[in-house]
Amino acid sequence: MASTTDSDAVSAGSGPDGFVTVPGDRHSEVGRTLAEPVPQSLGLLDQFGLWGNLGVSLLGFTGAIFVLQPEGTGTPELSLLAALTAIVVGTLLGTVVLALSGIPGTRTGAPAMVLLRGLFGARVSYLPTALNVLQLFGWSIFELVTIATAAQTVAPGVPKWGYVLIAGALTALLTIRPLGAIRVLRRYATAAVLVVMTYLFVQLLRHPLPSLTHGTWSGFWVATDTVVAVAISFAPLAADYMRHARSSRSAFAGAVAGYSVTQVLCYVIGLLALVTVAHGNSSDIFGAFIALPVGALGFAILAARELDQSFADVYSTAISLQNLRPLWDRRVLAGLISGLVTAGALWLNIADYENFLTLLGSVFVPMSAVLIFDYFFGAGRGGGWDLSSSARPRWAMLAPWAVGFVVYQLINPGYISWWASAWSSAGSAIGFTPASWMSASILSFCASGVMTLLGTVTGRLLRR
Repeated sequence: MASTTDSDAVSAGSGPDGFVTVPGDRHSEVGRTLAEPVPQSLGLLDQFGLWGNLGVSLLGFTGAIFVLQPEGTGTPELSLLAALTAIVVGTLLGTVVLALSGIPGTRTGAPAMVLLRGLFGARVSYLPTALNVLQLFGWSIFELVTIATAAQTVAPGVPKWGYVLIAGALTALLTIRPLGAIRVLRRYATAAVLVVMTYLFVQLLRHPLPSLTHGTWSGFWVATDTVVAVAISFAPLAADYMRHARSSRSAFAGAVAGYSVTQVLCYVIGLLALVTVAHGNSSDIFGAFIALPVGALGFAILAARELDQSFADVYSTAISLQNLRPLWDRRVLAGLISGLVTAGALWLNIADYENFLTLLGSVFVPMSAVLIFDYFFGAGRGGGWDLSSSARPRWAMLAPWAVGFVVYQLINPGYISWWASAWSSAGSAIGFTPASWMSASILSFCASGVMTLLGTVTGRLLRR
């Protein structure tokens, strides 16, 4: 293997897709490069534990404000029934997309960005790979800052920069043996997190709740869109982990069940905190948790658990870079990335870039639709994708991706002022005004999916 070059690294396998998948056990670990066999050792409970932990986020608790007041601060609040419905519907829709995006990885052994070689061609796949690396790098920094802020809230005796350094070092350690880290998360972290979440849920239910129907349903789809987008944000890295599943069925079931349960709990707890102890002020949620009996301990567990978010972001950044250089050692890449994001967390004000990171995330919603529909109904059926580094460009697949992106931006261009203004002007020029029922994520996904199917049908008719 020492003489293998980057150009043929993922053509070294015996299968048509260039990857060799092998059964694994509890000692199996990810290879250093993409030229090595892919161990498939993660069972249903491992996938449930991984995605169950990723479904919980400290940002999710405070993000419940965007469900309660989808139109922004000072606007009418959704009724509790409408908000709860939006959380459940949005989570299920987003999680199904997430899980379907990872199934091609389970079947081929390829990580997420390498799958895009089959969708777009090898060189064209470098564009979404670069965008994914950029967004994951930013979110990695954001997670380290979040962990440090939460830790200092519980134990202010250590300076914030100290917690950043500790979180960065632990993140790097987790990426050395990623499958081992996932198994540890399943065995210990998942149970602890579920206990803490259940405790918070029960404690908040002891407070008087407003009427389920008091409020409005106006803005329901905007609220749903917020929850959908959070779940789909993991789609560009789903295959990085699901490719190690023992079967497609266990990968899909573990991802859907694990992520859905915990994201719903996370948002519901945040929502209950808002309408009871925090009185609509999201900045008071963490303090409300800590004020509960043994709340500080529970919050400390949730803060420590946030390391799985930084681990997933850093590890997937390294694996994404291997799409460009398949023989680069993922351990070295992860170590370098951990150092860079730690430095970024120390010196950058990442909050200034949150809107930009959200904009990048919107790129991958329609792309997920193109990937799913082309793999299951188009060129990818029966292993038809070429995942080698010489895969020919499929320029036509950029069209449905672009259509979906335009639909998304016309409905929800985000919060970067000049960007939002430009899309608002574009909408006015064509006489389009987004209605309150429109969901950017759902409609852009549908638009890209329909375009992909139309392209598939047209191509088959032309070949006849």
